[in-house]
Amino acid sequence: MTDSIRSAAVSAASADAGLHVPSGSVRGQGAGATVPGPEPRTHKTAPPRRHRGPLYAALDLGTNNCRLLIARPHDHGFRVLDGFTRIVRLGEGVSVTGRLSDAAMERTMEALRQCRNKLRDHQPDRMRLIATEACRAAENGVAFLERVREEIGIDLEIVDRRTEAELAVTGCADLIEETAQGALMFDIGGGSSELAWLDFRGGRPRIQGRMSASIRSWQSLPVGVVSIAEKFGGVDVTPDVFEAMVNYVAEHLRQFRGREKLRQMIGTHPVHLIGTSGTVTTLAGLHLGLERYERQKVDGLWMRREQVDDTMRVLLGMSFERRVAHPCIGKDRADLVLPGCAIFEAIRREWPTERVRVADRGLREGILISLMDADRVHKRGRFGRRRPNGQ
Repeated sequence: MTDSIRSAAVSAASADAGLHVPSGSVRGQGAGATVPGPEPRTHKTAPPRRHRGPLYAALDLGTNNCRLLIARPHDHGFRVLDGFTRIVRLGEGVSVTGRLSDAAMERTMEALRQCRNKLRDHQPDRMRLIATEACRAAENGVAFLERVREEIGIDLEIVDRRTEAELAVTGCADLIEETAQGALMFDIGGGSSELAWLDFRGGRPRIQGRMSASIRSWQSLPVGVVSIAEKFGGVDVTPDVFEAMVNYVAEHLRQFRGREKLRQMIGTHPVHLIGTSGTVTTLAGLHLGLERYERQKVDGLWMRREQVDDTMRVLLGMSFERRVAHPCIGKDRADLVLPGCAIFEAIRREWPTERVRVADRGLREGILISLMDADRVHKRGRFGRRRPNGQ
């Protein structure tokens, strides 16, 4: 839902060997850091077109999705050259068994092979490839990533929850209203949900890649759309079941450091919510009455409190079959969207604001911005300082 790009199936009969992609690596520096060129082709095809300037890649392997972006710097941001997204449900059943299932791992391996092929074709100069809650929580998560490294040749790092929250903030920071004194950003994931309270009363960073410095408090909730669906069910969700979901999430929100102070700030200063997840973008699509999901209409959309109320009410009244048939939901999300709404609703009740801004962006964008910003700082430090007295 957060990305309209779909990868065409790629035949990879001889592609399982020879690509090692360390997380955050610089191509050509250090053993194992070079991404080899595409393997010889038996038919004539034009090689991928290389643009001036370095290429960057970011991969986010979550509980529910596998997502990749490949981009190059452009003006003050970046231009996406290629991408991939697939719902793999890697964390399916982890909240019950504590382990990644064989079926979930096989689905994910196939998606990662597609990502590996794109990385091989584009040869990015810098990349960071991360795994989040499913691999953090599963007892066989590390073993699975070792299998990925050995069989597919890409090396993913398991990031901690704070890093995940900071990357999400970095990816969404340019959607925070310029006049806002603060914002509460939330990222509803498959196995966990991250919240970050940004407080600008002492000043606001000018650079998007430095926005995480304004985080006053953060929390990683051990609940996501997959884990809530497995606990309460996501197919037949009655109003009573929905309220039980909301109350369950609310218990976790009571542990948020600065909970009362954030509520006080919302009452006295301009503060808004900013949400990044398939849940929030789905609500936006429903609110707009889209016949099919359109990212350009959803990303950056403002929704008022009453609009969110009305859209949630409509969604809660839909049967599972109607959710499956709806073009902005579909069969892959039909059982997850109401658990996601329950997490969103608990956040709204705890910290009620008049508006929420919808972000169809997140960890991958945060990774890209962080890598590009770090390179700019490195170049300034290396080339941008003149020596005194002409030395």
